[in-house]
Amino acid sequence: MPVKHTPTQIVHSGTKGGTTGCGTNTNVHADHWVHTNDKVNCDKNGCKN
Repeated sequence: MPVKHTPTQIVHSGTKGGTTGCGTNTNVHADHWVHTNDKVNCDKNGCKN
């Protein structure tokens, strides 16, 4: 399920409490991450592919 970084509104592939497809750690500032059904809009390798 995609996760959204709420301060930037960027949607990544991956899970909350782990690592996104592009390697971002969602445990850092965990309150900034929410599960979403929105389309992934991160342009980095791993999320966009």
